[in-house]
Amino acid sequence: MTLWPWFVLACLAVVPVVRERLRKPMDGVARNAAPGDFVGLSRGVTHYRWIGPVRGPIAVCIHGLTTPSQVWEPLADHLAGLGYRVLVYDLYGRGYSDHVGGRQDLDLFSDQLSELLAALGLEEDLTLLGYSMGGSIAARFAASHPGKLRRLILIAPAGMIHDPGGVGRFAIQAPFLGDWLFHMVFPYSHRRVSRLGPDRRMAKVQAAELARRGFVPSVLGSLRAALSRSLETEHREIARQGVPVLAIWGQADTVIPLTAMGQLAEWNRAARQEQIPGADHAVAFSHADRIAALLRDTLRREDGPL
Repeated sequence: MTLWPWFVLACLAVVPVVRERLRKPMDGVARNAAPGDFVGLSRGVTHYRWIGPVRGPIAVCIHGLTTPSQVWEPLADHLAGLGYRVLVYDLYGRGYSDHVGGRQDLDLFSDQLSELLAALGLEEDLTLLGYSMGGSIAARFAASHPGKLRRLILIAPAGMIHDPGGVGRFAIQAPFLGDWLFHMVFPYSHRRVSRLGPDRRMAKVQAAELARRGFVPSVLGSLRAALSRSLETEHREIARQGVPVLAIWGQADTVIPLTAMGQLAEWNRAARQEQIPGADHAVAFSHADRIAALLRDTLRREDGPL
């Protein structure tokens, strides 16, 4: 009996492990050219940047599953133009922040945000923005710390309806074979999808993430833990606490479709909801101008002339 089939299977089995080890670690060398600053938190180093004036109301932006903090730059520039001091940061396992082990759930990321705000002395009157998975993190944080927020702005937020795709669904449900398949397929599909996106610069940013050790396991871990359940309890608590909410959706979004609007309306009838025609899940950066116009209207309505 030939051993070649077993040899081939063994080689295929270790491909994801070898590929991950060949990726560059996020260390001091990799961070030399990073803009902004770093702070050591309980689970690891977190990268953050300020955009806009040195004084003004604070807006804190939480990015999504696969896009680091650069995704906020177009919208952050608009907010800065409105006089906001904008804080953007990288979630664990993304951008220039550390990849951390353990369960990649909403508690991990909510604690990261809470510790970052404490380290920077930001305790109240915050405008919190969350995009995609960042919307889930923002909702978890808002439900636990309503007194810290002036308002909550959700852009194509997860926590309601989310379609991770065929490979993602299989990887979530199959711990071992799912891991192997995700590590084999996701880098190629992610690179292809980012190239088809509306912004070439963001496509390069997303491709660069694939070269960093810890990114792919972080994405898979977040799919399994941070994005695996409904946030009905959190949104009902946000409504009960009276935190003003604006939710913005892409009309052509297939990752988090418009049917999620109905779920949010059921959980929080006071939430204001808007949709942007023609926008898909890249809405946060592909339609930053349109989002900025909606935010300007909301801020004027709530805070008076800017």
